[in-house]
Amino acid sequence: MRQRKSSKRMFTCATTWSGRAVLLLALAALVWTVPAAQAGRGHDDDGPCSMTARAVFNACKAEINDDYWIEVAKCLNEAETTAGLESCKADAKDERTGGREECAEQLDAREDLCDDLGEDRYLPELDPDDFTTVFNNRNPYWPLKPGNRWVYEGGGETITVTHLGETKLIEGLTAIVVNDLVSVDGQPIEDTDDWYAQAINGDVWYVGEISQDFELIEGDDPQVAELVEIAGSWKAGRDGALPGIVMFDDPVPLTVYRQEVSLGNAEDAAEVVSDDYEFGDDPDLDDLVPQDLAELLCHGDCVVTREFTPIAPGIEALKYYSPLVGLFLEVEHGEIVVLKECNVNPVICAAVEALD
Repeated sequence: MRQRKSSKRMFTCATTWSGRAVLLLALAALVWTVPAAQAGRGHDDDGPCSMTARAVFNACKAEINDDYWIEVAKCLNEAETTAGLESCKADAKDERTGGREECAEQLDAREDLCDDLGEDRYLPELDPDDFTTVFNNRNPYWPLKPGNRWVYEGGGETITVTHLGETKLIEGLTAIVVNDLVSVDGQPIEDTDDWYAQAINGDVWYVGEISQDFELIEGDDPQVAELVEIAGSWKAGRDGALPGIVMFDDPVPLTVYRQEVSLGNAEDAAEVVSDDYEFGDDPDLDDLVPQDLAELLCHGDCVVTREFTPIAPGIEALKYYSPLVGLFLEVEHGEIVVLKECNVNPVICAAVEALD
């Protein structure tokens, strides 16, 4: 289960350019002066990481202005009265203000990540000879094998993760295809194929995804979930996207790392919080954790990570992994998504299911 795609349904600043976006960037430079505190920290030793953050910030500003003028155009076309037009335009301005603030918050978050990672360019060079084409659960915290299946529940959603008997060659690496299906009341709301490559040293690399979001449209008959966007989709080597690690063979606490890089589109990162979690040792990490599940799966050997993305500042999730079953819990803003079924370890999975 990847981090819930809620961050991708929030405000995002894509970096897909058109002629009008370039024109609006020039316009933005004339009409929008950003306070110094919001325009970057102005470090004397700024390097590629911070400069990249500011470049994405400029792209974000341009898209906000693009969206604003599209909304104004809609107002001009649809408003039937002067009062209605002014109200519509006022709403568009409010959206623009909120978008500007979001761009600045994203910049701060990206620069915070640069502080953690350093200013070096992020250009992982992966040698296919360092990867395997056989998926046999080499990494116990992120087991990859055709036929593996997990079912999670939380927040009114059911998440089914299935390792398909398919592979995909990406940048010379053989990646297994993992389907992540999120449904509500039997209707899909997210259907994602994730692509993971298994390094011989045990590290698991994330090399892309095709993410589809669905909605039920009021008034449709029959009521069938309809594809509305593919935001967050990316593939290593396409449009500058770069792979990242989703799980180390030997996670080291306090390590901060990138999980995916598709600027303005998918920028998940993570920090290893603990590599020896056991219920009762840390009250902060125990908060909201089902005790019976943790005591079944963790014996001083569970890994906890903190996942976040600068695209959605302030949205973070703690994720708990057991060497017995892999990911078994996600805690985000007072809500949990918890493992209910699995087959990766038949004996332990049967015990998990029996907890209900």
